[in-house]
Amino acid sequence: MKLNLDADIALAQRLADAAGAAIRPYFRSGVASERKEDASPVTLADQAAEEAMRAILRAERPDDTIIGEEYGVTAGTSGRSWVLDPIDGTAGFLAGRAIFGTLIALVVEGWPVLGVIDQPIAGERWVGASGRKTTFNGQPVSTRRCRELSDATIATTGPHYFSDHEGEHFMGLAAKTDYRRMVMGGDCYNYAMLASGHLDIVCEANLKLHDWAALVPVVEGAGGLMCDWNGDPLHAGSTGHVLALGDPARQDDAVEALACNHEHHHHGH
Repeated sequence: MKLNLDADIALAQRLADAAGAAIRPYFRSGVASERKEDASPVTLADQAAEEAMRAILRAERPDDTIIGEEYGVTAGTSGRSWVLDPIDGTAGFLAGRAIFGTLIALVVEGWPVLGVIDQPIAGERWVGASGRKTTFNGQPVSTRRCRELSDATIATTGPHYFSDHEGEHFMGLAAKTDYRRMVMGGDCYNYAMLASGHLDIVCEANLKLHDWAALVPVVEGAGGLMCDWNGDPLHAGSTGHVLALGDPARQDDAVEALACNHEHHHHGH
């Protein structure tokens, strides 16, 4: 299977352009009327953006599978899948916060080889691909080093995305970081900030393939590492427990901190 990454990257950039053009008119556009059957601005933007991306892929990559958050799976024959999340961070979008993103990934045999995180309001785009340096608006970016866990700034989208059990594990890790600087909210934007060297750790649960596939090439191409909570690489069969580290040297510390908090609680788990 030949990987023509240059052509794929150019195509992914066009997909992001099309999604952004579809999304922008709906951002901060006011709420839908009170009638229940009216779709919210985020629903309309999500659907319009995914339709725009799918139209391009149907025309240019008819043999590739498309996996989209809104419209599900269109099966192809090439062994390649385009994984699309038109608006990652819908709550942020509805709150008028420009830290949502369009996520575009190319997944080959279960492994992400190309990822785009696009913020269409701020005009910010991160592109990562296997064997390449991650770029932010065309310029290379790097994660930052983190000498010890206690220096780390950690981010997560929110406590309400964890079960109680998962929350205990997360707090076991968060407590060992510089927790006064912990940030909540941000969805995919946190991983972009980690790739650009502004955060050290992102830790989340219950992510689906379309939530994380694009993030892996971006984070790893900037010198970071992504894995599950056991420290294993993410692939199409992963459970959705995601850990991103700007400094791969902190992986063992982080995985240990995630695991060990639980020994002290006996809730019948």
